[in-house]
Amino acid sequence: MESELAKAIHNRTARIVVIGLGYVGLPVACMFAKAGFQVVGIRRDNEKIAQINRGICPIEGKEPGLPGLLAEVIREGRLKATTDYAECRRAQIALIAVETPVDKTTKRPGYEALRATLQGLGQNLQPGTLVIVESTIAPRTMETVVKPILEEASGLKLNEDFYLANCPERVMPGKLLANIENCSRVVGGMSPETAQAAVELYRYIVKADLDPTDCLTAELVKTVENTYRDVQIAFANEVALLCESVGADVWKVRQLVNKSPQRDMHLPGPGVGGHCIPKDPWLLVHGAGDGFEAKLIPTARAINDSMPFHVLELVERALREAGREVRGARIAVLGYAYKENTDDTRNSPAIPLLKRLEELGAEVAVHDPYVRGYNDELEEVVTGSDCVVVMAAHDQYRELDLENLKTRLRMPVLIDGRNLFSMRKAQEAGFIYKGVGHV
Repeated sequence: MESELAKAIHNRTARIVVIGLGYVGLPVACMFAKAGFQVVGIRRDNEKIAQINRGICPIEGKEPGLPGLLAEVIREGRLKATTDYAECRRAQIALIAVETPVDKTTKRPGYEALRATLQGLGQNLQPGTLVIVESTIAPRTMETVVKPILEEASGLKLNEDFYLANCPERVMPGKLLANIENCSRVVGGMSPETAQAAVELYRYIVKADLDPTDCLTAELVKTVENTYRDVQIAFANEVALLCESVGADVWKVRQLVNKSPQRDMHLPGPGVGGHCIPKDPWLLVHGAGDGFEAKLIPTARAINDSMPFHVLELVERALREAGREVRGARIAVLGYAYKENTDDTRNSPAIPLLKRLEELGAEVAVHDPYVRGYNDELEEVVTGSDCVVVMAAHDQYRELDLENLKTRLRMPVLIDGRNLFSMRKAQEAGFIYKGVGHV
């Protein structure tokens, strides 16, 4: 297998199918198409499929290079999108980039999309195909979920008739193409030869290190690296709460801590969002099985999940200082996406905040320049509000003129979840100001 596939990869005659055309799959498909491969993308959403086939990028927000690259490879006929799994019959390489959430109650993996993808692929899998899972999955998922479903659905046998690798994505909205090109990748294979074949494939789009290993190690590396970030953010958030308690400024503390060698205190904030970090720690814990009891990881998750409600506490305190209660107050929330300058709303900390504000009887107005339904004129959204809450560090919010903002508000109350504004300048402008890590 490896010699034939290696030759097809080297000659760029290997036909690639990418299943899942979201934040991971679409840029990957575009980059392989740009590298000279013929690529077909599969997605369930007919509206998005039509949009992609017209060369229009369905991902909004600032994604440098992606809209132009998509238009280019569509125009050149290197990429097409479809809903038809029959396209897999013509592929020598199949990449899977579908969502792998966790159940909000049980914290167990929700592999519905992955299982459906494996069934659809397996029913059309041809001998000699290399299947690569880019989705983030719990340790041992390649062995216990991916392999058996593909073998049963296809009637083929692993390492004899088809081949499996796990190359977890390392992308972040707002930097999709740059991350794919410049971030190192771990490439796990169900055999050393498979891992090496996958490395040769990714050399066409990745300039950084490609480290071949086994699938279990690859699964662990991805879930551990995101869990590390979650724990570090939780530490920063707890220090922010401590600083509020003693009357200190966490941002000054963080700046001086990070002057010490080998210190990298993360940014505190109003909560952790995105598809990966809120759920990958639970994938890691799940993969460990019943013989392991995690202590630090669930605690970190609880701290980060609590931060939107801490922002609510800041809102309540500030409004009381202004002589108002939350009930009946008009509150403008700036930022529905979880990350600055993107349209990615997955697990956004704004969502639980908005839900609780509405439960408490507030009139809530939301603005986000990148999210459809919330991208009205900022001035219209904030006018007449009793409180403004900043939940995303969009460039538009960084550039706000506080003096002008104040003239549009019914009450000058500003809650800063992202440390966009100086407390001193906000207070000089006449605001009742509270922020995460300094009140």
